[in-house]
Amino acid sequence: MRRTTQIAILMSLGWWINAAAASAQPCQANGVALQILGSNGPRIKSNGASASASYLVWFNGRSRVLVDAGGGAFLRFAEAGGRFDDLALIAISHLHPDHVSDLPALLWGDFVRKTTLPIAGPSGNADVPAFRTFLLQLFDQQTGAFRMLGSTLGGVGRVAPLDIIVVDTATGKPATVLERDGLVVTAFGVPHGNIPTLAYRVRVGDRAIVFGTDQTGTDPRFAEFARGTDLLVLHMTVGVGVKSPLHAAPDVVGQVARDAKPARLILSHLDPGNLDAAVAEVKKHYTGPITVAADLQCTPAS
Repeated sequence: MRRTTQIAILMSLGWWINAAAASAQPCQANGVALQILGSNGPRIKSNGASASASYLVWFNGRSRVLVDAGGGAFLRFAEAGGRFDDLALIAISHLHPDHVSDLPALLWGDFVRKTTLPIAGPSGNADVPAFRTFLLQLFDQQTGAFRMLGSTLGGVGRVAPLDIIVVDTATGKPATVLERDGLVVTAFGVPHGNIPTLAYRVRVGDRAIVFGTDQTGTDPRFAEFARGTDLLVLHMTVGVGVKSPLHAAPDVVGQVARDAKPARLILSHLDPGNLDAAVAEVKKHYTGPITVAADLQCTPAS
């Protein structure tokens, strides 16, 4: 009986793994598309298997921009078919673990790339280190936590070096992070408690995707930054009527989307408790198309 039970468990686990891998929507077609690598909020959940915040922008079959790398991004990047040597940029919004914890795993798992990889992140303050300091604390070959990744900072090793871009979150103006081969990425500081945080706008040709990340939604300049985008990703991490110093409530999410006027709104980083009620609250303010994010979901920017 015991052996039968063990076999049944192994078969069940094998089925779950295969089903998860098979659920990836192909995102390698021509044009610009967004793939959700992680749609979960910051809490561990027993009723789902979603990764934390992470997004992949595809262009003509190539994985070009990785935005955030929360827990599970390593697995989802592989399941999506992403290629590290195709990346033009890694863009980190802020230094909460659910947005950046898988970065060391992703870099350590890259056995392909030989050229420098641009990586962008926010400035610091008294509570959070600036992005360059954060990376030094992780990867410095003499003092870092992951010294075997010292080649990312110019040391010796097999991992490609990083070109670090630090964006001042306090200027109140968009900053160009990357501009090459028809790809333009700009960043804009958004309010997220005391944590310096960046929203990103990724433009490829005449298509644009904006990642609003974690924010309170209280700065009207963000709606200007996001206005007219094809896809707008906003995070819905708290429920109806909840007041948070870090996250916008669903009604505020709807108001921001209404003012930004995207062609499509994508709700992600989901932890509102009653999801249906939260989406209904958003719809009171934003009447355009809405997609509720799920891991490995692919949405064309058209």
